[in-house]
Amino acid sequence: MSRTIDDMIRISFLFILLSLVGFSGQKLLAQQGSTLEINQADVLIGASGFERLVGNVKMKHQNSLISCDSAHFFRSENMARLFGNVQIKDVEDPIVTNSRYAEYDGNTKIAKLRNKVVFTNQETTLTTEFLDYNRETNVATYFNDGKVVDSVNVLTSKRGIYEINYERITFLEDVVLVNPDYTMKTGNLVYLTIPKTAETLGLTNLISKEGNTLDAQKGSFYDTQNKQFRFFDGIVETEDSRVKAMELFYDENLAYYEGKEDVRVLNKEQQTEVFGDEGKYWEDRKYSLVYGKSLVRRYFEKDTLFMTADTLISQDSEADTAKYLLAFKSIKLYKTDLSGLADSLLYNYSDSSIQLFQNPVLWNQKSQISADSMVFYIANENLDRVKMKDKAFAIMTDTLFNFNQMKGREMDGKFLEGQIQTLEVYGNAESLYFALEADTVNQGINKILSASIKMDFEDGAVRRANFSVRPDGKFTPVQLITEENSRLDGFQWRIEEKPTKETIDAWRKVEEIDPQQKNLFNEPDVRLLMPTEEEIQNQLKKSGLEPSKL
Repeated sequence: MSRTIDDMIRISFLFILLSLVGFSGQKLLAQQGSTLEINQADVLIGASGFERLVGNVKMKHQNSLISCDSAHFFRSENMARLFGNVQIKDVEDPIVTNSRYAEYDGNTKIAKLRNKVVFTNQETTLTTEFLDYNRETNVATYFNDGKVVDSVNVLTSKRGIYEINYERITFLEDVVLVNPDYTMKTGNLVYLTIPKTAETLGLTNLISKEGNTLDAQKGSFYDTQNKQFRFFDGIVETEDSRVKAMELFYDENLAYYEGKEDVRVLNKEQQTEVFGDEGKYWEDRKYSLVYGKSLVRRYFEKDTLFMTADTLISQDSEADTAKYLLAFKSIKLYKTDLSGLADSLLYNYSDSSIQLFQNPVLWNQKSQISADSMVFYIANENLDRVKMKDKAFAIMTDTLFNFNQMKGREMDGKFLEGQIQTLEVYGNAESLYFALEADTVNQGINKILSASIKMDFEDGAVRRANFSVRPDGKFTPVQLITEENSRLDGFQWRIEEKPTKETIDAWRKVEEIDPQQKNLFNEPDVRLLMPTEEEIQNQLKKSGLEPSKL
């Protein structure tokens, strides 16, 4: 009797235990997702464990309506395989997916769609061949190529992740964005479908419908509706200009650029490039402002003119007379045969004239000229002529390194092959030059005062001198020459201040743009994979063409 009671107790305990286990399993199943429901099918074949649904199949899972031509329903696993004209429609969110085939797991809420997949969310449509859609997290993942289309853009990539709750799509590998205004290629892009903004990581290349290019080595940000772009280590190039900066902002509607860190603006027509720490450029006005250790390079066919300044302003309007470059503070000039110093400068593109202000100094091979202000002209890549105003002073060294000198209120100079050929002084003119015999023997010094003086030079030595009416002259023989009587008042030989290429490089060392930088538009759209030697031999064996061994 006691054994019977014990047996009954054991059976009751086992029943309770099994009931608890069953309840826990049902609870776990409920937590994972409710059961798939069959709403309609023309034909239903099978038992409760496995059912085959054929014709006009309609199923339901929570807020998702599922339809297809036929289905295999695994009730115990709460999973269905869907065949032909598959559609999964969300009754609460505007999300509809279509495909030829799909697998739907009611426990994990994951739909695996294959073959002609179309995923639609309002204005955004994603098409692919392979898509996994997690309804629990509202994340759709595609692989093996996909295309997203909205009202403005078409984006394609090898792989992608669509986060519906955030209206965010991450495109990975071989990404291409196309809209009516430009085409862009990159390897990694995050696109927000509501504001229609795109952010890229790494190399990014863009070509506009006008043929302009925008390239970024370290990623970019695009507001595709407002047509605003931000590039990192970026270059924007048009037919007329090229702009580069480590951080470059471009507003297409305003045709406005703004750059930070290592800014450079190239004017292709004028062959002039400006550099600085920060800069702004208005494309329509062709007006640029660059500041912070600024540098100018004026490119000639065989040489380059370098100029440093704190601030640069460049204007390149349609009118030739309004094409100029302004430079302020710390002006240093360098060219192979020319160097100079000034406080400020105006470069006129129309006549290649350069005006120097506030006590400028100019060195040209064997000469040094200075004045309160001056303007010089470049022709055929060489210094051609110069005009000096107020306190004009010229020093030329001859073959014996003597200092021939001229000074006056105003002075005009002409150059031949980079050397002073003629100097003409007006107003309180003074000259001091060494008389040489055969360019090798110093005979003495001629010092002349006159209203005006004109002198011709050859290799720094005086060859001819012309004076106005009644000049006042004095000759000092060589044995009586002293440092005091061999200098005009105001004489200063400032050769130690003469800028060199090293001076320019110390101010700003330019890292040249690599013309061979990788560009995704140069990559072939189709890659041909050549078979390996092993694959060739295996194929020969299969075809019976294996070469005989000797």
